[in-house]
This record gives sequence, structure tokens and C-alpha cells, in this order.
Amino acid sequence: MFLSVWVSVSVGVIVSLAEFTFHKNFSIWVPLVVITVTFLLSFFLFQFAVERFIYRKIKLIYKTIHQLKLKKGQKPKSVDINTDIIAAVNKDVEAWAKDQKEEIEYLKNLENYRREFLGNVSHELKTPIFNIQGYIMTLLEGGLDDPKINKTYLERAEKSVERMVNIVEDLEIITQFESGQLILHKEKFDIVELARDTMTSIQYSAEKSNVKLLFKDTYDKPIYVKADKESIQKVISNLLVNSIKYSKAVGETKISFYDMDENILIEVSDNGIGVAQEHIPRLFERFYRVDRSRSREIGGTGLGLSIVKHIIEAHNQTINVRSTLGIGTTFGFTLSKSK
Repeated sequence: MFLSVWVSVSVGVIVSLAEFTFHKNFSIWVPLVVITVTFLLSFFLFQFAVERFIYRKIKLIYKTIHQLKLKKGQKPKSVDINTDIIAAVNKDVEAWAKDQKEEIEYLKNLENYRREFLGNVSHELKTPIFNIQGYIMTLLEGGLDDPKINKTYLERAEKSVERMVNIVEDLEIITQFESGQLILHKEKFDIVELARDTMTSIQYSAEKSNVKLLFKDTYDKPIYVKADKESIQKVISNLLVNSIKYSKAVGETKISFYDMDENILIEVSDNGIGVAQEHIPRLFERFYRVDRSRSREIGGTGLGLSIVKHIIEAHNQTINVRSTLGIGTTFGFTLSKSK
């Protein structure tokens, strides 16, 4: 619209000047004025047309950037580019570039994590597989006919198979939690009673390692929480077993409960070997081991603490750890209180 008005005005001016020159028989500078005016009008019209064309293209890019930045389900909003469009586009391009850089860094970290995870899985499964292979080869080469060897090697092979099964089962549990496939069946129960039953179930293992399992205080009254009872029993069991594995020659593990208004804080504390501060941020990672040589000796899948973290987070609760080398470690997690 604006362009057509400019064209009309320009043509009118040119025609008027031409008629004036023809009728009045002006001097020769009049055609020059006409040419100059025509040139200037043409220049400004061309400049206006080019700017309008460029702005339209920039507007398209601007809208495209906005659409790329929209999250899933978010509707695009109208973009006002009437003022300082170049600065606005530049700002959005910089923001978009920053987001892309952060996403690339995230994907790189994810790829490193994936590579490390696959390496850990391969390493954890390789040991029992090689053990089983060695036992079977020994039996096939004549050990099967020796009653002193065959039973021993078959029992060792069975333990290696059991270790592989435990690793696969633990990985399956973690995968179900991460994908949201594992449904929690929350119910009201006494957390003190559950802790007592769990301590009883692993009492033999504790005594074997010369570790005492006890409550920090006397809990005569029940403390009710609302959670998935089976999953929380696994949490307490994994934390107790972990404290037994990394205990001192004479160890002690205590369970305590604290009222936190809407939640109950449960702590599992030991006086074991403790963990250095640089390892604490990674304690809940799959297959992460502070001391790999010691971990191999005491067994375990290396997935216990990762499962614990996934269970607690699935309850929309938190878990934390504090530890000091040579003094001990305390794991604390919260559960919703139930009346």
C-alpha cells in the first residue's frame, strides 16, 4: 500500500515537472532537476522495497527460531518486530546458539555415561562368565570323574551364575524405575517394625562379619509411613548390607527415626571405614565402586545404592549421604508420614 502511494506521488511529480517545462519553455536546468528528482525517488523506492524484502525474510527466520525454542505442547506466540528487529533477531540467535551448545554438551556427557555404563556391564558380566567357562573346561577335561573336584566346581559355577542373575535382575529393576513401568503400591505400615524384620533377616550375615545391628533409641510406639512396603524393605536391606560389607573388624550399624513434620527421616549409620569426600557425589551411580579390589572380594552387583536412590526418588522423596574416612557413613532418606 505504502509503496503504491510512493509510486503515484513520484509519477505525479515527474509528469507535472515535464508539463511545466514544456509549456513555460524553461531553461535547460529544469530537465536536470526532473532527472535528479526521478533518480532520488527511484533510489528511495528501491531502498524501501529492498528493506521490506529483507525484513520479511528476517521475520521468517525470527519466527522459525521462536518455534524451535518452543517446548512440546507450547503454542507459538505472535512476534512483534516493529522496533529494532536486527537486535531482537541477534539476541534470539545468541540465545538459541547457547541452548544448542548446552544441549551438545549434555549429549556428550550422556554418551560418555553410556560408554562407561556399557564398559561396566561388560566388565561385571565378564568375570562370572570366564569363571563358569573355566569350571566347565576343567570338568570336561577329566574333573567330572573326580568326586573331589566335580561337586566343588559345579558349586562355584552355580555361584557365578547366581551373580549374573542378580546383576540382570538389578538392572531390570533400575530400568523399570527409570521408564516408569514399575508401579508403587503405597500403603500404611510401621517403619520401625519393617526395619526390625529386615535386621532379623540379615542378622546371620551381620554376626558372621562381627557387626551389631541395633536401633539408636528405644522405639516402643509404631511410626507409620505411607510407601511401597516391599520397595522400602529393599532400601533398608541394601543399606544394612552395604554397611556390613564396609565395616571394620568390629562394626556397629544403627537405625534411627526422626519426625520431620510431614515426613519421617530414616537414617542408617555405621562406624565403618568411611568414604572420601571426592567419591560421595558418585556413590549412587551404577557399578561405581570406591575400592574395586575390596568390592570384588566382598561381592555384590554394584547396583545396590543405585536401586536405593531410584526407589526413594520414585516416592518423590530424597536421600543423602555423609561420611568421614575412618569414622563411618550415614545414609538418610525421607518417607511421607501417615496417621
